[in-house]
Amino acid sequence: MEKSTLIGFVGGIISVAVGMALKGADPHALINPAAFMIIFAGTAAAIFNAFPMKDLKKFPSLIKIIFLGKQFPEKQEILELFVNVAKAAKQEGVMAIEKRANEVDDPFIRTTLTMVADGFNGEFIYSVVDSEIKQMEERHRSGAQIFAQCGMYAPTLGVLGAVIGLIAALGNLSDIDQLGHSIAAAFVATLLGIFTGYVCWHPFANKLRQINAEEVEMRRMVLEGALALQEGVSSIAMESKLQAFIPLSERKSLRDR
Repeated sequence: MEKSTLIGFVGGIISVAVGMALKGADPHALINPAAFMIIFAGTAAAIFNAFPMKDLKKFPSLIKIIFLGKQFPEKQEILELFVNVAKAAKQEGVMAIEKRANEVDDPFIRTTLTMVADGFNGEFIYSVVDSEIKQMEERHRSGAQIFAQCGMYAPTLGVLGAVIGLIAALGNLSDIDQLGHSIAAAFVATLLGIFTGYVCWHPFANKLRQINAEEVEMRRMVLEGALALQEGVSSIAMESKLQAFIPLSERKSLRDR
């Protein structure tokens, strides 16, 4: 579970609810099916117009990542793996790299190590892995863009909903007692549009970008380790090289164990 998403989402709802209570706003005004229809169905329609279906099919999996997180190897684990592989390669040769590659669960790391074991040169390994990382970044960028666009459309549709509500309210000025309630209801769509846009959609897009940045850095670390293996560096040199990817506060030297 990605706890920060849950905290942010629930916190946003609570802050609006408490704010309405402090202002004396009637919470029953939020029971407005028309406003929900305009914001959620309208935003969905806009997104269908903005993106091809092949991108929109990723939406459920992106929501899952936002709320459950995405698992990939920790940097310290990668460091330990490559140090151990470098040590084994010095003692047992290239076959040790292939053996360790087959024991790795992560497909990206396994494929990269296999290329080293198969004897490909550093330039080829860099070209293939770098291309794969860039393609992954592009896929992730398009996913985050869906939520960024939702965040742009929802507040604008909120204004549209308010205008529609005001038209309905002003079209029946004969009932003065009901006019105030009608005007209040007209702005529910604006509230929903701003809330979903700036508490949900835009932050979700940013979270996806942050997760992408972490995964890209992890894969760059794997690439650097693979290139160092291909060059035949020692385990000490490997550790020194890959420590650069780990913050000072999180570094655990393997030499002290």
